[in-house]
Amino acid sequence: MRIWAAAVLASSLISGVIGSEPINATSVSVENPISFPAPTNTKQITVINTEFGLKRVDSKGNVTIFQTTRVPLQEGTAYGWRIKLKDYQGEVKWREVLHLPKPPETWGTDNGEDFSISADGTTSVTRRTQSTPNGVIENFWTIAPGDPVGKHRIEVYIDDRLISTFEFELILVK
Repeated sequence: MRIWAAAVLASSLISGVIGSEPINATSVSVENPISFPAPTNTKQITVINTEFGLKRVDSKGNVTIFQTTRVPLQEGTAYGWRIKLKDYQGEVKWREVLHLPKPPETWGTDNGEDFSISADGTTSVTRRTQSTPNGVIENFWTIAPGDPVGKHRIEVYIDDRLISTFEFELILVK
């Protein structure tokens, strides 16, 4: 698995994947925003929208998410999450915990960030401080050889408070 901090992926890769097998896309919306009390010296955190799915990058470099809970297990496919915080600007320190059904052949990151792996190799923890001029935090992974099929889960925390959970499945494609 490789984590992408920069948004550079040809949309033709994703388009090819989507064309190879239908994916049941689901729409995720937040009807009741989640508010958390603010710890001292930080702002109130209110989640107003969450997205999870396949990452698409258009010719201008804009990143969109094709919402789905089924991710094709094809090398180079990028998937991940985006969370919109209400009226939040500045830096946010977040933590992502990725749970896999079994260890992948390899783990890796592109930015030498704060990244650790559990002793059994099935869980990774990524910590990042991200500037949020528009109140948006996000993270993406890219399928690498040896990634396991099956059910996965990502938990996102701010200040040790769970703000979102994404459950999805990596599926074989023909």
